Amino acid sequence: MPPSCAVIIVTYNSERDIHHAMDCLQNQSVPASQVIIVDSGSAQLEYLTRYRSRPNTVVLLANRNVGFCKGNNLGVELIHEPCDYVLFLNPDAFLTPRFLEEALAFMEQSTQKNCGAMTGILLGYDREANAPNGKYDSTGVFPTWYGKWYDRDQRQPYNPNNPKNYKQPEQLPAICGALMLCRKTALDQVLINGVNGKEVFDSSFFMYKEDIDLSCRLRQAGWTLMLYPSLLAYHCRGWSQRRAAPRALRLQAALNELRLHWRHRQPIKICYSLAKYLSVYILNL
Repeated sequence: MPPSCAVIIVTYNSERDIHHAMDCLQNQSVPASQVIIVDSGSAQLEYLTRYRSRPNTVVLLANRNVGFCKGNNLGVELIHEPCDYVLFLNPDAFLTPRFLEEALAFMEQSTQKNCGAMTGILLGYDREANAPNGKYDSTGVFPTWYGKWYDRDQRQPYNPNNPKNYKQPEQLPAICGALMLCRKTALDQVLINGVNGKEVFDSSFFMYKEDIDLSCRLRQAGWTLMLYPSLLAYHCRGWSQRRAAPRALRLQAALNELRLHWRHRQPIKICYSLAKYLSVYILNL
């Protein structure tokens, strides 16, 4: 039997993007076995009603903002039958037509049996122009030696004809949560104890850095994380620059980075994250 894949999308006032994301899913050369939409307290819900009648699609209304982490955990609980893979997909991330087919074929290769999660190249998308912006969004998430995590190549020009572009699969330290295809057996192995039982994502993170935490747990359990560069998708990143985000969100991100480094016992990175958190909390930097 071909491998099965459930797709989980957490929405929050995502009416500008979700229809494009869902159209891209519907146009896949190999369809998802199940699509689960978890709404985390959107002000208006009419934009989700059309999907309740779609085959193999579940829409859960959380009725309040439970956060990206808990929203995805609720989605995992709604997988109605055993599946081989779970794709965590942002509502503002758009798959190219053969993405699922080629991603599942890659994961099924005998050389990738130890791959716990993979992604493709994320390219930027301009929602105002309704077109790609010609720049990279992420080719994997990487740390500096002192503890800053960043999306590699973000906002750098993308030229598909550049011979320096990525050609071969490579291992990654972490994967951007906007597009993260995980082997279900790997997820089951790295569940953590949360307030509401076993969790894939640490719900105390609410949002931000939860993808890095999951990536680190997968790697610590012996799984590899892979970039398959022939796969492309597009992402409308919410904040083009860190300063553009509200203080509360920057504070959440800094606190989660501190939690992340504390959990994984990295002293130098803990010091960096603490200084970063205090600079936001005290100086609003």
